[in-house]
Amino acid sequence: MVQEKGTISIHTENIFPIIKKFLYSDHEIFLRELVSNAVDATQKIKRLAALSHYTGDLGDLKVEVSLNEEAKTITISDNGIGMTAEEIKKYINQIAFSGATEFMEKFKEAKDANEIIGKFGLGFYSAFMVSDKVEIQTLSFQEGSEPAKWVCDGSTEFEITEGSRTHRGTDVILYINQENEEFLQKYKLQEILEKYGRFLPVPIKFGTKTEQEPDGEDADGKPKYKSVEVDNIINNTTPIWTKSPSELKDEDYLEFYKQLYPFSEDPLFWIHLNVDYPFNLTGVLYFPKVKNDFDPQRNKIKLFSRQVFITDEVKDIVPEFLMLLHGVIDSPDIPLNVSRSFLQADSNVKKINSYITRKVADKLSEHFKKDRKAYEEKWNDIGLFVKYGMISDEKFYDKAKEFALLTNTKGEHFTLEEYKEKVAPLQTNKEGNLVYLYTIDAAKQDSYIQAAHKKEYDVLVMNSPIDNHFIHHLEMKQEKTSWKRVDADVVEKLIEKDENLSHVLTEEETGKLKTIFEMAINKPEMKVEIEALNPDAMPVTVTMEEWMRRMKDMARLGGGGMGFYGSLPDSYKVAINGNHKLIDRILKTEGEEQQVQLARQAYDLALLSQGMLTGADLTNFVNRSVQMI
Repeated sequence: MVQEKGTISIHTENIFPIIKKFLYSDHEIFLRELVSNAVDATQKIKRLAALSHYTGDLGDLKVEVSLNEEAKTITISDNGIGMTAEEIKKYINQIAFSGATEFMEKFKEAKDANEIIGKFGLGFYSAFMVSDKVEIQTLSFQEGSEPAKWVCDGSTEFEITEGSRTHRGTDVILYINQENEEFLQKYKLQEILEKYGRFLPVPIKFGTKTEQEPDGEDADGKPKYKSVEVDNIINNTTPIWTKSPSELKDEDYLEFYKQLYPFSEDPLFWIHLNVDYPFNLTGVLYFPKVKNDFDPQRNKIKLFSRQVFITDEVKDIVPEFLMLLHGVIDSPDIPLNVSRSFLQADSNVKKINSYITRKVADKLSEHFKKDRKAYEEKWNDIGLFVKYGMISDEKFYDKAKEFALLTNTKGEHFTLEEYKEKVAPLQTNKEGNLVYLYTIDAAKQDSYIQAAHKKEYDVLVMNSPIDNHFIHHLEMKQEKTSWKRVDADVVEKLIEKDENLSHVLTEEETGKLKTIFEMAINKPEMKVEIEALNPDAMPVTVTMEEWMRRMKDMARLGGGGMGFYGSLPDSYKVAINGNHKLIDRILKTEGEEQQVQLARQAYDLALLSQGMLTGADLTNFVNRSVQMI
């Protein structure tokens, strides 16, 4: 017998079409919302029992998801607190916001399902994204309660009658509509449950699975096994971030990492987050082995709220440079499922962002101070991450300058301050500016490095994908300091001293030499200059001016505002060492053709040392060399 019929109190008849239309793109979240509601109801009965407000038998507390392909239904069942008919009217029929008119106005342009659900607590109503009809069978924990049944077909009409449930809890039965029959596949539900419910705090059962268990021994004394059907429990109810660090060993953290990222190498180390004021936040962040092939899009940090997976798009909660980390963050204080602009404006998000930055900096500092040798061994893996942080976050830079390392071609590591003290005596130029020399490819630029070493200069290795940006950033931070790539000029010009070398050539010889080399090279982008250099220096050196080359490199790597430099044609300086004996030989060689050929050979050698001699030019150089031998 019908007990009551009525209209859902939302002041409009258009609410369900809007839900169906605007939530459709994210329709799989219906399962997350309904399972989360069932978990909440289960946890509530546990709390009531703990407070002695419920003295009955709790029984086996779990949430069960069941699929009936023939009836085309999905049922989410719990044995939590249940509801009375009055509570159904209160919680289900009146949607818990003041007026749907405001709702419709605000979200008529909405494209994000999460935006609507999270803002108004419409979790239960996500069921109508996939259902023609939704039925609730429920029995309250309260003594003397009667079972109640609620049915709604997606219009604003509902019906409450006497229910059939005989024990405490709630069943939500979804009659899946034709457009969403993909959810009537067992593997699809398993996939969604694993995605969102893998670490829920109450066991989630989805059917059964077959396992092998010991069954004595065979005639040869070998163990036998038999197949048994057991509950298919989706989740681990106590993941490591819910525990105290004192309960955990290194193996526990590594095992959990393997659960999250089964195909990754072991992480370097990790941070266990646990704070309850001024916001609630738990989690574990891992430092992966990043090296130079980092991909922030892979193995992302996962965001949970009370152990419910929400998203792995955490860029507003976690500072950008920390997106290189892996792991889990769980906070009920992050405003969930709303538009990105709302998330950024939230004060808790900003506090959490700052807290995580501080914790990461403190952890790195602790490692550096505790065991510097081990820290240096890990630097190849974490250096990229630290530099990225220093470029993008001022507060992180202030802390990281104490534990960021620079590495030279000999494999020695220095903090920024240590390196400054090391090179200041020899690498200060005549203007009093400190010059840091670096290479991006020690093997390719070896001749330039050797020339620097002859002068007892030190050369740093800066070969990570963001080192151009890092160098640029350090130059802005460090007073009276400039960075020059070791092949950006001849060594005497990289760090100019008060020494005044002069070359032995007359003005006429200088002019003649310049003409010979311009004829040999015949490329307008190559600017020939005759220099007074050490007789032991290379006869010809090809370089690109430091500032222009760096701007072009940054443009190639996507540096903001650098696109203009990337479009400029390449321009090089060809420095001819007027004091080298080969240059003297070229001038003394008879015949212009022979002079040009020798000059071309010297120029090609300079290109070869830069890795710039390729294709037909390289072939011609080899053939010419064979003829000369």
